[in-house]
Amino acid sequence: MGEMVEFAGNGGTSRGYLAVPESGSGPGVIVIQEYWGLNEQIKEVCDLVAEGFVALAPDLYRGEKAADADEAARLMMAMNIDQAAKDMAGAIDFLRRRDEVTSDGVGVMGFCMGGGLALWLATLRPDDVKAVAPYYGVIPWPSAQPDYSKLRAPIQGHYAADDPSASPEMVAELDQKLTSLGKRAEFFVYQNTTHAFANDHRPEVYNKEAATLAWSRTVDFFRANLTDS
Repeated sequence: MGEMVEFAGNGGTSRGYLAVPESGSGPGVIVIQEYWGLNEQIKEVCDLVAEGFVALAPDLYRGEKAADADEAARLMMAMNIDQAAKDMAGAIDFLRRRDEVTSDGVGVMGFCMGGGLALWLATLRPDDVKAVAPYYGVIPWPSAQPDYSKLRAPIQGHYAADDPSASPEMVAELDQKLTSLGKRAEFFVYQNTTHAFANDHRPEVYNKEAATLAWSRTVDFFRANLTDS
């Protein structure tokens, strides 16, 4: 089980959920929340990540969590995107200073809103982000569109076959754009799934088979790209 920690960010103090492997060390991975906030499901993801990595989920809503989709959408659109960028950057710096973190740089994964922010963060901190795994990522903020020309990390994306907000057509377009820029990217589209198929707290959309396969691919991807320093 992890714990809530504080770290420098946004010119002040940011908070996040930190989970460390039983072995006591491992490569660092930033986990970015869905639009629900830093809730129990995201903490459980960090605990799962901590089976082999040191995981940190920054609390981008500063303690607020949504109980329904309308509130989640409101919190997402009300989020100060510049503050979120500083919180995520602070999370990277915090992980990189930890003795438990063995990797040269960090991996970043995120879900829904967090998947979009993971892509953006990789372009904001290209020297520090070594691998990016967005799950059905969406980027609804005009001011947070990634400049993919700055991207250095490889991307492994996980998307649903039936998802209007992050459709296979949108994934193909992004794949083509990245390929045209000479970037390394691989996208998986999971059949018979919809948005948030990896969220086991939402049984109406959760797909265990797809989520298990996506997670296995993500672990292999991070292991391959987060080399020990």
